[in-house]
Amino acid sequence: MTATSNLLVPAALVDAAWLAAHIGSPKLVVLDASQAPVVPGLKAMNVSGGFQAIPGAGRFDYDREICKPDTSLPHMLPAPEQFQRQARALGVDADSAIVVYDDCGMYASPRAWWMFRAMGHDNVAVLDGGLPAWAAAGHSMADSLAEAAAAGNFIASFRPHLLSDFRAVLEALDDDGCRVLDARSTGRFRGEAPEPRPGLRGGHMPNARNLPFTSLLRDGALKPAVELRELFAGVDAGERRLISSCGSGITACVIALAAHVAGLGEVSVYDGSWVEWGTPGHLPVVDSSAK
Repeated sequence: MTATSNLLVPAALVDAAWLAAHIGSPKLVVLDASQAPVVPGLKAMNVSGGFQAIPGAGRFDYDREICKPDTSLPHMLPAPEQFQRQARALGVDADSAIVVYDDCGMYASPRAWWMFRAMGHDNVAVLDGGLPAWAAAGHSMADSLAEAAAAGNFIASFRPHLLSDFRAVLEALDDDGCRVLDARSTGRFRGEAPEPRPGLRGGHMPNARNLPFTSLLRDGALKPAVELRELFAGVDAGERRLISSCGSGITACVIALAAHVAGLGEVSVYDGSWVEWGTPGHLPVVDSSAK
């Protein structure tokens, strides 16, 4: 965390009570990182009816704005220079305490958390349970998002070990000191359920293990650390270096957050995930449904 900040998030997760107690701090930046879910069964508060937000929250849109331009892959991590410029436009300072949330509870916000950490900023937390938890606690709501009053002085310092490309994943799949964890559903992992994006192959990477992100959650919030550790043990994560993957790099960050909370260290996220790997081509795929 930044040593000069006068407000530090206590952990990678904060609850609604902590956020409500600090909502007026000049060093606090609250960001709505919601994305429309493509996972069956997930419900977003702002899909229909009136829009709701945490008062004073800005919009952190990594799908259309804070993302790498000129690529066919969705919401890829941008270059540090671009990220720094756009974070400053949101009013983020080098010593800001940042809380990110989404309107599903725990779906899209961990990616925003991971992006800030990948850019060198550790004073960032996810609101556990997201906007639904804030609403359930009876806190006030706004009907729109806010614009930053002034530009910030955020400084990006890229941490390459938190990001993996397909070459790193290929090497990791054959390295017993690494474990690749796939956050997609078991049906998609086995090739038994269709991919939500057309044209992708079904199945999974050879030697990857399936850890559906939904197994890490309960009622839209992250499970306790002791339960998370049991789940990681169940996929033989152990002391291995971890790389997480998913459909398009969103729920892979739920694994990264869960591993952090469980005390398993830092996870490298495969940003291209199945959108890249599952595209017909040379990357190896195991389809358990194949006859």
